[in-house]
Amino acid sequence: MKLSTYDELDKAMLQWFNQQRAQNIPVSGIICAKQAKLYFDALGMEGDFNASSGWLTRFKQRHGIREISIHGEKLSNNETVANEFQNDFQKFIEEQQVTPEQIYNADETGLNWKCLPTKTLAHKSESRAPGHKSSKERITALCCANATGSHKVKLAVIGKAKKPRCFKGTEKTNMPVTYFNQKKAWMDTTIFKTWFHENFVPQVREHLRSKGLPEKAILLLDNAPSHPNEAVLQSADGKIITHYLPPNVTALIQPMDQGVISAMKRLYRGRLLQKLVEEGNDLKTFSKTVSLLDAIYEVAHAWDSIKPTTFSKSWKKIFPEVETVDCNSFNEEEISTSELAAILQSTEGGKEVDSGNILEWFNVDCDDLGCEVLSDSEIIKSAQGQTTDSDESDDEDMELIPETRINNSSALQWTEGLLEYLEQQSDSLLSDKLVLRATIKKKEAMSLKQKSIKDYFS
Repeated sequence: MKLSTYDELDKAMLQWFNQQRAQNIPVSGIICAKQAKLYFDALGMEGDFNASSGWLTRFKQRHGIREISIHGEKLSNNETVANEFQNDFQKFIEEQQVTPEQIYNADETGLNWKCLPTKTLAHKSESRAPGHKSSKERITALCCANATGSHKVKLAVIGKAKKPRCFKGTEKTNMPVTYFNQKKAWMDTTIFKTWFHENFVPQVREHLRSKGLPEKAILLLDNAPSHPNEAVLQSADGKIITHYLPPNVTALIQPMDQGVISAMKRLYRGRLLQKLVEEGNDLKTFSKTVSLLDAIYEVAHAWDSIKPTTFSKSWKKIFPEVETVDCNSFNEEEISTSELAAILQSTEGGKEVDSGNILEWFNVDCDDLGCEVLSDSEIIKSAQGQTTDSDESDDEDMELIPETRINNSSALQWTEGLLEYLEQQSDSLLSDKLVLRATIKKKEAMSLKQKSIKDYFS
C-alpha cells in the first residue's frame, strides 16, 4: 500500500477519526475533508493540498475504513458488515488454531465512583445548594475476559494519584486490582502497553497452562486512541497477539459492550450503596466516608461476581455457537431498582428518590470511554511527536512512610479479641465469625510451622 505523502496529517486524521467513531459520532466525507484541511494548515505543512475525493478514498483504503448507512445520529444495525467480520474472524482463528477459551476481549470504561442518585442529595428546593452536587470523581477500569467466561483477567484500575492517602499501609501487590495512575485517570498507550505485557500475558499463560491448552491467545480490541498497534501488543514469542475490530462495527459487536460492563457497574453501585446504608452512614456524609480504596474493593467484588454466562452471551454476535456455562448465582443484570429506591427512601436525604433516578444513576457514566478525547491542538502535537509532562495530582499524592510490619503473634491476638467481641454480640453474623475462626486456625498453623523451622535450625 502506498504511504501517505503527508505522514503527520495522516496520523492526525486517523487519531481524530478513531475518536469520533469511539464516541459513535457519524463522520461523512465532507466532514473528513474539512478536518483534513484544518489539520494541514495547523501543522504548517507546505504544498498544494486538496482534500479531494481521491485523497479521501486513499485515506480510507490505507486504514480499512468503509462507509455504512446511518439513521439520524445512530449507526444502523448493519448485519452485512457484522457478518463479514464474523466470517473473516472465524477464518483468522482457524488459521491461528485457537478456541474460544483462548480468545479475549478488553475494553476500558470510566466509573464515577462517588456518584449518587441526584435526588438523594437534597430536596428540590435545595438542589442547587453548595455541597449537594453529585460527585464527578472518576477512575477508569479495564475489563478483560475470554469468550467462554471461564477466565476473568484481574481488573485494572487507573486513578489520578500515584500514592493516594487512603492507600497508606496497603501494599499495591496485595490489592484486588492492578492499579495504575495517570494525571486525569484516563487510559493511555503507555499504561495499556504495560498492562498487556506485565499483566495480561502472564495471567493468560497461567490460565492456559491450568487448562492444558497451548499458550496461544488472541486479544480482540477496538480502535480507541489509547490502544497501541498490533506490532506493539504481542508477546515476545509471538504466540499471544492482538486483533482489531473494524471501526464501523465496534459499537454493535464488541463483547464487553454487550452487557458485561453495565452489569459490573450495576453490581458496584448497588452493593456499595447497600453496604453504606447497612453500616448506618447517611447519604450526606457519603463522600466523606467512602474512599478510593473502598471503591477499588467494591468494583473488584462486582467484577468477580459477574456470571460466566454473561460473558459467553456477550460473544454471541461473534460466536453464535459458543457454549454457555451454567451458573446458579444470582442474575446481576436484574438488580432491583425499586428495592434500592426503597432503601434510599428510608435514609436521610433520599426521601424523593424513585426507580427512575436509580436507573439514571446506573447509566450516569455509560458514555465515558475511559480514554481521553483529545482536542485538535493535542492531536496535532501528538502527530508531530510532541508529548506533555504527566503531572501527578499533588493534592492526592503522598509518600508512604514505611511502617513496622505487624507480626503473626500480634495479628493472631487481635483476631482472637475481635472474635471474642462478636461472640458476645446478639446481632453478629455467623458468616463473620466463621471467617475469623478460619483465619485464626491459619495463623496458628503458621505459628507452629515457624516455630518448627526455628527449632530445627537452633
